[in-house]
Amino acid sequence: MNLELLESFGQNYPEQSDGTLDSGSMAVTCTFNRHGTLLAVGCTDGRIVVWDFLTRGIAKVYNAHAHPVCSLSWSRNGRQLLSAGTDNLVCIWDVLSGECLHTYRFSMPIMKVQYAPRSSTTALVCPLKPAPVLLRVGAEHLTLPTVDETDNNIVASFDRRGAHIYTGNSKGRIAVISTSTLKVVASFRVTTGTANVAIKQIEFARKGSCFLVNTADRIIRVYDGKEVVMCGKSGEPEPIQKLQDLVNRTPWKKCCFSGDGEFVCAGSAKQHQLYIWEKSVGNLVKILQGMRGEQLLDVVWHPIRPMLCSISSGVVSVWAQNQVENWSAFAPDFSELDENVEYEEHESEFDEEDEDKSESENETKQKEDDQIEVDILTIEPIRAFCSSDEEDQDHDCLEFLPISPEIDEPEENILLPPVDPTNQAPTPEPASKKQKVHNIKLDGTSGGEEHPLISGNKKSKRRNTGSRNKPAKSLKDGKSRTKVKQNNKIGDDVISMGTTIAGL
Repeated sequence: MNLELLESFGQNYPEQSDGTLDSGSMAVTCTFNRHGTLLAVGCTDGRIVVWDFLTRGIAKVYNAHAHPVCSLSWSRNGRQLLSAGTDNLVCIWDVLSGECLHTYRFSMPIMKVQYAPRSSTTALVCPLKPAPVLLRVGAEHLTLPTVDETDNNIVASFDRRGAHIYTGNSKGRIAVISTSTLKVVASFRVTTGTANVAIKQIEFARKGSCFLVNTADRIIRVYDGKEVVMCGKSGEPEPIQKLQDLVNRTPWKKCCFSGDGEFVCAGSAKQHQLYIWEKSVGNLVKILQGMRGEQLLDVVWHPIRPMLCSISSGVVSVWAQNQVENWSAFAPDFSELDENVEYEEHESEFDEEDEDKSESENETKQKEDDQIEVDILTIEPIRAFCSSDEEDQDHDCLEFLPISPEIDEPEENILLPPVDPTNQAPTPEPASKKQKVHNIKLDGTSGGEEHPLISGNKKSKRRNTGSRNKPAKSLKDGKSRTKVKQNNKIGDDVISMGTTIAGL
């Protein structure tokens, strides 16, 4: 379908729920490919489920990890998928065949993985405590430099084209590192008054040079990347917008830009609520409310369409616009009828040649029809799929996954004799291909750390079990409650009835 016909001239943000995607297990994280045709969902049982987002059907399932999947990232052409699990493993998968191409084991839990925007052999890995690592396939990994040696809990992200890596630490310092030289080219500090605030997330828009910073003071700051680089190491760039919930002081779990970079979406860390702001003005335009009592885990915006996907209670919720059929958009003189109306045909309305018109008018009309040429061979690139520095779209990009049809077993032919299984040659068993695991030891780490995703689940379980095992409150003397005791002696057995039960 031509994406130019899907261009809406009204608001470009979702308004209501548009169904759910149930992967069969608890979903934790999700991400779109570059064109938004495939959605990869990581689950707690270690599976990666790839959804065909147009048909809303499961296209492929990978048994990726033995522990929950905590982060996913697509390559630029969509043919490789990068995954990280709570088992400290980072794997690179071939999307078509489902084969694991490379496996890396780290000594610390991995919080985030991200493919380089313009390279399928370079990726960014953010561990729990030490500095982020630039992972290169077939080459030695590189550790990013830090501004402060005592930095912990560093978050990082590539910019839109992968020329720089932006890092943020727990002291509010954001550093811009060149990807080619691994040198700090700019840095600044995010402050609230005189206090420093911890950086929780850095996210870039798909179009333009803007990026957002999610901090611990519950404020989302939007900066211009070009201005930050121009200010240098001692600069103090001012944010373009400051977005926050002034009423409820909501902390933010995950933030993202819209596909065109004109809107900012933030998911609440308390409940399943999505706030949408307009970036240019800074006003709140929509609040999407999910089921009460659910906790939000992840939220992503579709790269092209005004659609959102959020995860809560292990299910992916889809948010979209309210589609209203407007037939007058196809024909200005179109009018909807409540009942059938008899149409009166005008004279010579459907005739090939109008006899009433003069010959000169018929000749000019015939010449105009002969001069019209329709080009049906040239394939024009879809502008939505092209970057601002590209004239043609990538033809090597994987947009859809082929699905093999399920064919039932054919009926046996009665005329042919049955096959003797003893005469068949034994089929050789395929040799099991063992994947080589590359161990990556990080400097200054002792190991043994637990992933926050696992520790958070344990804390919630303890709270639930603690509330169940609480002793029942004793009744006060002021409350009137009758106890009837009846002793029935049957031989030597004594049955006491009427004992009070807590809660009844």
